[in-house]
Amino acid sequence: MQIKTAIWAAVALATTALSPLGVSAGEVKKIGLAVSNLQADYFNQIKLGVEAYAKEKGIEVITVDAKNDSATQVSQVQDLLTQDIDAFIYIPAGAAAAAVPTRLAKDAGIPVVNVDRNADGAPGDTFIATDNATSAYEVCKYIIGKAEGKGQMLMVHGQKGTTPEVERTKGCMKAIGENPGVELVAEQWSEQWSQAEGLNITQNLLQAHPDVKIIFAQADGLALGAAQAVKVSGAEGVIVGGFDGDTTALPILAEGGFAATATQQVRGIGRLAVDSAIKLAAGETLPAEQLLPGFLTTPENAAQYVAEHP
Repeated sequence: MQIKTAIWAAVALATTALSPLGVSAGEVKKIGLAVSNLQADYFNQIKLGVEAYAKEKGIEVITVDAKNDSATQVSQVQDLLTQDIDAFIYIPAGAAAAAVPTRLAKDAGIPVVNVDRNADGAPGDTFIATDNATSAYEVCKYIIGKAEGKGQMLMVHGQKGTTPEVERTKGCMKAIGENPGVELVAEQWSEQWSQAEGLNITQNLLQAHPDVKIIFAQADGLALGAAQAVKVSGAEGVIVGGFDGDTTALPILAEGGFAATATQQVRGIGRLAVDSAIKLAAGETLPAEQLLPGFLTTPENAAQYVAEHP
């Protein structure tokens, strides 16, 4: 089966299972979309998925970009809620103050679809994301296997306390726990999930731990930076894993620039968010969580994902 077919089949199955047929977009004219950081390819792809699918359904989308600042996002959402939106799709800019926009929207009687990151103590009406824990487990299991189940390991985390950071840590720690020959010697958190951070963090950690053989970086940007740091250090045989399946990273992965990632269904997540917003606005109740599978991607199959990527 072609990868794209498999991806959309999974999304279609998730969407079909949510509620009875017959709900149309007719009752929804405008959706608010608050994104944490559009400079990140992953979030931009979700935005494109939301906007393209909403356009097909004749729905206007008002998008705001917090640039990773929680205070900015709260202000943006306050403004969004004055613009007669029928539903609110929300990607929190961070763990701090993440619950505020959800509460504001609910107080205004506007349904909330949380995407990628949930808000502690104030979840939306449904939460859509990749199954981060399972996918991170698969990536870490793979890169540990490439190292024959032994060696010193580093973990470069995403933004501390965010849902994907917590879940990806959980999944990778499970894989580490299954391999007593692996020693997690150091870990450090990033703020922006960026390539520059991945480079700086990994350079510092490699100086302190020059015998490291395995690195799990919790986003492809971080992984590209980690791979760059390994190259600069002159270390050999270091196996780097990432996460996301970014459009910029997949071609590099296909050429062997790093070892593995988990490719997320970014456009599919966007489509499912719109469908969920429509259903919630129509008064339907959805599952608390809608988790879509990620796909383990290596140099051997990355070219297919590059070709199939929207």
